[in-house]
Amino acid sequence: MKPQKTIANEARLAGKGMFGGQDAKVLFKPAGVDGGVVFIRRDMPEPVRIEANTRNIGQRSRRTAIMRGEAAVETIEHCLAAVNALEIDNLIIEVEGPEMPGFDGGPLEYFKTLKKCGAIEQSKPKKEMTIVEPVTISDGDAAIYALPSSSEGLQITYDLDYTKHTGIGRQMHSCSLTTDYFEANLAPARTFLLEAEARQFQSHGIGTHLSPKDILVISSDGPIKNSFRFPDECVRHKIVDLIGDIALVGRRISGRIVAYKSGHNLNQMLAKKLVQQAEQQDRITKAGTDALLDIRRIQKILPHRYPFLLVDKIIEIDGDRLIKGVKNVTFNEIFFQGHFPQTPIMPGVLILEALAQVSGLLFAQKLEHTGKLALLLGMDGVKLRKTVVPGDQLILVSETVRVRSKTAVCKCQALVGDVKAAEAEIKFMLVDDETV
Repeated sequence: MKPQKTIANEARLAGKGMFGGQDAKVLFKPAGVDGGVVFIRRDMPEPVRIEANTRNIGQRSRRTAIMRGEAAVETIEHCLAAVNALEIDNLIIEVEGPEMPGFDGGPLEYFKTLKKCGAIEQSKPKKEMTIVEPVTISDGDAAIYALPSSSEGLQITYDLDYTKHTGIGRQMHSCSLTTDYFEANLAPARTFLLEAEARQFQSHGIGTHLSPKDILVISSDGPIKNSFRFPDECVRHKIVDLIGDIALVGRRISGRIVAYKSGHNLNQMLAKKLVQQAEQQDRITKAGTDALLDIRRIQKILPHRYPFLLVDKIIEIDGDRLIKGVKNVTFNEIFFQGHFPQTPIMPGVLILEALAQVSGLLFAQKLEHTGKLALLLGMDGVKLRKTVVPGDQLILVSETVRVRSKTAVCKCQALVGDVKAAEAEIKFMLVDDETV
């Protein structure tokens, strides 16, 4: 396995943010083993550290930002693309200003600066992941896929479909992510805007410091007062953005990514799914199981016991927003003795109870330190869509709708494979633990 790397020497950069136009200063500094990439807002009353990972992603349009509290660093994707391409694992990036410098709209200046810093190999191996299960993220006609691959490293294919705009058209580009390929073929590729988009942005005070000479603004005839560096520069820049966004996974990725009209939002969603897959691989390697919570830990949270504990393990948790659990249905279940002896079917009410239990585990993420428990209050929109029989594995999914001081609501579904077996919106009453 390759060793982790950090930069050998410090370096500074300065420039204006692409969207806000505010002056920004950046200082790149070496970081220790397992430190990851960390941004530090030095212009705040107290310096704020923001780790470059999927947990800190802030919701933004047409760019990637990370946040901690009120502090944010905007438009980090071009810098992270250069970091990713140079295989830098550990790096401190001190920033004075809310947004990283935009330069020419691409990662080239970041790449050249970080390359000049040199690299130091460190004492631990790189954190890596191999895509072992396909992942699909879609929104309308846009989609992005992560797929296993027999080749080493990361292969990327991007299909950019602007067939309705003659200045761009349809472009497709495929590559393997290596440092040399990125430097020659991707780093020079710049952000682009359609002429109508540029006018709309500037009418809202965004990018008013930029002219078509500073950024690619494309009319139906091509770039305005500018020229392409590559005939397919637009799709190459989309790959740059993707490389920067998946750097938030925090690992070297092996596999294949295929994108169609994907933007930052889908890229970030893919990065989150890849983090989950990587953490699952780590759990299996370390403990021989993919469970985030095994039955012993579940019993420490839920008061239910045999024969009424209906969740075997938890395999996914997204903060207090979503949880995914598993119930393995076997012929030994006590309820099959009477429901029904000759045609064993899991009672629908017990499927709903399993959903309620997994929801209780979800709310426990938020209520852990509050002294509260979630008790079932009611159900709406209940639908039983498929019989569940011995040998089935129920995937129990619960998503938070709202949590208030005394009540909580979640949207639940139980799946057998890809088929929905049951769904309901479940309401809970939050009560003091000692009153139960």
